[in-house]
Amino acid sequence: MTKRRDTLSLGSLLSICQDVSEGMEHLEAHGFIHRDLAARNCLVNDALVVKVSDFGMARYVLDDQYTSSSGAKFPVKWSPPEVFNFCKYSSKSDVWSFGVLMWEVFTEGKMPFEHNPNHKVVMMVLEGHRLYRPKKATPNIYDIMLRCWHEVHHTLPAFLLPTSYFLLSCICDEQLNVCIPSHVKSIDLGPNLFISID
Repeated sequence: MTKRRDTLSLGSLLSICQDVSEGMEHLEAHGFIHRDLAARNCLVNDALVVKVSDFGMARYVLDDQYTSSSGAKFPVKWSPPEVFNFCKYSSKSDVWSFGVLMWEVFTEGKMPFEHNPNHKVVMMVLEGHRLYRPKKATPNIYDIMLRCWHEVHHTLPAFLLPTSYFLLSCICDEQLNVCIPSHVKSIDLGPNLFISID
C-alpha cells in the first residue's frame, strides 16, 4: 500500500476495509478468532480485492473466548486492553484489531503508534488514548474505528456491523464514489436504525 500512496481513492480504501470486514465476518460466523489481524496479514491482488491470511495464531472456539498462556507473544499495537491485562481473546478483540487495520489503510501504510515502544503503547491505550483520525478518513469512517476501539464489550460491534457501517458511509458521504452492491436492498444497524436502499 505504501507503494501506491496518494493514488488510491477514498472509495478504494473503503472497499479494502469492507473486504476484510466481510472475511472476518465469515470467520466469526464459523467460530474462529484470528488474533493477529493487521494489514501485513492481508493479501491484495491487482484489482484491490483483499483476502485475510496468516492464520498461525487463529483459534477455533465454542464460546467466543480464548485465553492464551501467560507470557505468550501478541501484536501489542493491534491489541485491546483485555489482551494486555488478561491474555483474553474473542471476536471482539479481532474487531479492535480491525479498527487498527482500518487506520493503517486510511493512513496508507503508516505504523500504528509510530515512534512509541510497546510498553508505552500499553500505557497509552489503558489510559484511553486512541489513534488519531487519518486525513483521508471522513468523520463517518473514523467513527467506525472509534466504535471498534470501545472498551465496554457489549458496545463493540460484531463484524456484521462494521460491514453495514461501510455501506452506510457510502450513502452518507457523497464524496465517496462507491457503488452499493446490487444484492444489498437494506441495511440493518440494530433495533433503532434500518435503511432501505432504492
